[in-house]
Amino acid sequence: MPINHDLLQTWGESSSLEEIEKLVQQLYLPGAPQHISEIQKTLQRLQRTDKGWQLADALLQSQDEKVRFFGALTFTIKINGDWDTLKDEDRGPLLYRLLQWLTIRVNVGEGPLVAWVTYAHGVWIDKAVQLAPLRTLTPYSLRLLWHEGLCETVADCLGDILNPFSAFFTAEDLEMLVGFLISEQAQSQLSPLLNGEFESEPMAIARLLLAYGDATIQDLARNPRSHTVQLVMRELLQMLACEGFAGADDDICTPALEFWQSYTEYLIDSLYGAEDQIGPWMDTAKHYVVQAIERCWVKIRMPTEDILAQWTSDAKGDFKAFRADVEDLLQSSYTLLGTSIFDRLANLANGALQDHSWLHLEATLFCLNALSECISDEDVVDSTLSGLFGSALFANMMDPMLAIPSKTQQTAVTTIVSFTTFFERNIQFLPPMLTFLFGSLQIPTLAGLAAKAIYSTCDSCRKSLVTELGAFLHQYEVMLRLQGLESATKERVIGAIAAIIQVIPSHEHKVESFSKLIDFVDRDVEACQESARAGSLEQAQEKGLCALRCLVGMGKSMQEPESAAIDLEHETSFREAYDSQLWTSSQERIVRCLYAVGQTLDRDGEVVEASCQVLRTGYKETSGGPFVFPPKTTEDFVINSSLQTPRLEIVLDTAGAMLTRHTRAKATKVDTAAVTFLIHLLQLITVIGSKISQ
Repeated sequence: MPINHDLLQTWGESSSLEEIEKLVQQLYLPGAPQHISEIQKTLQRLQRTDKGWQLADALLQSQDEKVRFFGALTFTIKINGDWDTLKDEDRGPLLYRLLQWLTIRVNVGEGPLVAWVTYAHGVWIDKAVQLAPLRTLTPYSLRLLWHEGLCETVADCLGDILNPFSAFFTAEDLEMLVGFLISEQAQSQLSPLLNGEFESEPMAIARLLLAYGDATIQDLARNPRSHTVQLVMRELLQMLACEGFAGADDDICTPALEFWQSYTEYLIDSLYGAEDQIGPWMDTAKHYVVQAIERCWVKIRMPTEDILAQWTSDAKGDFKAFRADVEDLLQSSYTLLGTSIFDRLANLANGALQDHSWLHLEATLFCLNALSECISDEDVVDSTLSGLFGSALFANMMDPMLAIPSKTQQTAVTTIVSFTTFFERNIQFLPPMLTFLFGSLQIPTLAGLAAKAIYSTCDSCRKSLVTELGAFLHQYEVMLRLQGLESATKERVIGAIAAIIQVIPSHEHKVESFSKLIDFVDRDVEACQESARAGSLEQAQEKGLCALRCLVGMGKSMQEPESAAIDLEHETSFREAYDSQLWTSSQERIVRCLYAVGQTLDRDGEVVEASCQVLRTGYKETSGGPFVFPPKTTEDFVINSSLQTPRLEIVLDTAGAMLTRHTRAKATKVDTAAVTFLIHLLQLITVIGSKISQ
């Protein structure tokens, strides 16, 4: 559409008004940038004329929503730019007309005030514009909250303004708003939410309540004795106590949780940023946070399995996200509340355990796990945890007569991992805990988590478990008979046993015990070869990789713990380490496993990479061990590679890692290996060059 520049003089005629509407519509359509820019300039000139007021009024009467929005925007521009130039006798009728439009558009579900204020917000940030003209509309809008049929739209409108631009509202406006929010009418309108009925009108009022809370956090925190504040805080707590599950049924608890996170962060900032002594209001404010956490504790309880089966993937994801947000709130609250919140939750756990309220127990353990990351003083909660772990918790978890939900059992296992250092300091609780974990290996839904917990426990408490090594080996033998046992479970548990073997003081006993672990690995190697001979290559790969990854786990666990003190003066040279005859037999068996699997699955990249990982586990060591191979072992492995070897770059990188380690070791010479690697590398390059020339 070509632009008629005479519109500036003739827009008042009906034909010209139609042209203006068409220009506005073209702004929202794809077009040449130059043409769109010309349209914008024309419309902006029209808005700035003396007749811009009449133009805005006319455009608001359009049937097109985009044109009506442009009319509301035009009013905003005129108010911000030309309000002061109006005569007093013109302002009254104009204000009355604006109120008329506000009422008309609200009745049909539109909020022109939002458009006006949104524009004013942007200009207000850049320039010190006067908000008084627009603010005259706010009291009228607030009174519309009391009108049946208009409340929902007005609440949405006011909430959209309050959230990003709370400064727009005067103290009198906020007083009017809170008067509505704590009224019997508003409480009645919010009550369906508490019963699990999340209709649009109560949701709109709830969102407005939360927006008001965000805008007035400081007043809510620092004036707890105010009756109005008490009523508002009660309603804000109720938003965490609606019937239904977060994400699946309850749509208000997530934004409500965001408010309580902001409230908690404000308290923390006030507590640690205050130059003067904090007043008594802080104790009351902390109590509100505790109440919010208690409501969240109820809200994160898992649904029963039949309810969960009916949920969509989105609902499950939203519920999981809500639980993660509660973790964040708990971790923030610990900064504010300290161990008191931990003790309170532990008491709830003990109560749920006594009542056999298994989903309540799961929720509490979930909360305790979240707080485990916050506890810097290692033994500060030991007395509390002693009460929990010294109870019937672990015995109950494995009692088939109690029909405990799988999720509760899983979270109980996770709790062990979260508080591994507690068991390291309090070894008297290890027997019942380990009995629970090994029993959990027989339950498919728990096996993976239990194996992780067993590894974590043995890694931290290895010295305390040496006397139980025989029982661990027996339990591993029993575990291998289970159907459907995953490789990752075997890898973690055999690594856990290796951690115990690493601290056996007797070298002979250590070698003998480690040899038993290699026996288990040999079984997988043999199963790999048998499967390959039978033509079952997939099963052969599974068994072969499991054997190699078990060796990797064993190698890592046999390393000296990082926490162990290192005697630099008497550090064993690497040559002394690998010259030791103590581990010769074990090393030969490990190397045979590598070559047996490699030859059976000679074109498998994962096998090559896992074999390299086995070799590298000993490179960090400063004393002898089953994985501290002489350089010749890596040398032979590398020169067996060719351009057809998958993941060749990892093989060559392993050669470099071995040379680097031996170069740093005292009295260790690897000149021969270095020359061998160089010759092999040159041969590979020569083959590549000949292929390119061909």
